[in-house]
Amino acid sequence: MLNQFLFKRIDNAQLIVFRIFYGLLVCAECFGAILTGWVRKTLVEPKFTFSFIGFEWLQPLPGNGMYIYFFIMGLCGVLITLGYKYRYSALTFAFLWAGVYLMQKTSYNNHYYLLMLLAFIMAFLPANRSYSMDVKYNPTIEKDSMFNYVRWLIILQLFIVYTYASLAKIYGDWLDFSIIEILMANKKEYFLVGEFLQQRWVHQCIAIFGILFDLLIIPVLLFKPTRKVAFAFAIFFHLFNSFVFRIGIFPYLSLAFCVFFFDPQTIRNLFLRKKKISITQNDKKPQHHKWILGVLGIYFLIQLALPLRHYFIKDNVLWTEEGHRLSWRMMLRSRVGSIRVFVEDKATGKREQVKLDDYLTKKQKRKVACYPDFTWQFAQHLKKESAKEGKEVGVYVINKVRVNKAKYREFIDPTIDLANVPWKHFSHHDWILPAKEE
Repeated sequence: MLNQFLFKRIDNAQLIVFRIFYGLLVCAECFGAILTGWVRKTLVEPKFTFSFIGFEWLQPLPGNGMYIYFFIMGLCGVLITLGYKYRYSALTFAFLWAGVYLMQKTSYNNHYYLLMLLAFIMAFLPANRSYSMDVKYNPTIEKDSMFNYVRWLIILQLFIVYTYASLAKIYGDWLDFSIIEILMANKKEYFLVGEFLQQRWVHQCIAIFGILFDLLIIPVLLFKPTRKVAFAFAIFFHLFNSFVFRIGIFPYLSLAFCVFFFDPQTIRNLFLRKKKISITQNDKKPQHHKWILGVLGIYFLIQLALPLRHYFIKDNVLWTEEGHRLSWRMMLRSRVGSIRVFVEDKATGKREQVKLDDYLTKKQKRKVACYPDFTWQFAQHLKKESAKEGKEVGVYVINKVRVNKAKYREFIDPTIDLANVPWKHFSHHDWILPAKEE
């Protein structure tokens, strides 16, 4: 029964049109990152780059290397749009984007993570079988159909993203609208709408609509009688996010995903201008279909499990940050902190305060002050720099952190040498002080 559903043939218009949108958005993301100065600020100017722990070997290229890197990714977007050498261009972009995602997390957001997942998914989908340069040069590969699992792979991924995003919002600071007030506070100077965004009733509407939209958008898009209304709400929601939060291509990528929810013939009539096609069904499954099911099963088990891992780690994820990333926990908290970092020479016992400006950009300093993995990584960096001078050192910090509107509290145990404690990916670090008094 499941095999019949997943491996029946359907019109591939949705995938073909999405490939074109996806390629154009990749171009916009990569070329835009160069033109807006994002590449310069994030990957060129910093003296030290915070990678994901375990990927320290991934470092920005020297000189103009990162500009070339992003230019190549933008060209991959052009090739994806045209469907030229699609498998190679899509896979090249996937690996390059994964590289830039993992080599820096100072500008982390969930949208970059989603784009990384999507990039690898798209690289293995038959998105070049129609309306592509590949078909022009090799007509034998042309097809107007695809297996049904292709469409549902995208839909299930979106369902996981939106559902976890909705459930994560059901907590105190979202339900009392205080986090919305914080998020809107720095939008006061926006032209025309700045004062409007400071209104209490607007915060209430944003909070309630945010939960309901994320929870319901996939089901109501799937249900034909509510599809058009849901799409209208999606347009409003994502354009609002684009204007207010300035989050790059993500709102437009989210709107592009909507093609998978509309009837394929509707998509053809709107974008491809091709007559209705006829699809012949047969019982022939794709080669290695068992492997396809196995790989997808493992992938989605991981996607379902990762956002739950913080429940198995001691203390509150909003305080510790342990288990926050890769979990679709979007726009849930505002963290600010103050920090003093000290290096102690183990041979002499002499302790000196580190001048953070000598090592970090302003944005990096804000991260080091209140995110434990950044603080730990900075301690490791100081340890390595001292080792080059033949010194063995310990690194200690004194810092306080405030999450949302809570009071400032001591965050990291000042007696712990952060340079000489291991990092644990899936368990609690005892040097993070508890969120509440015991």
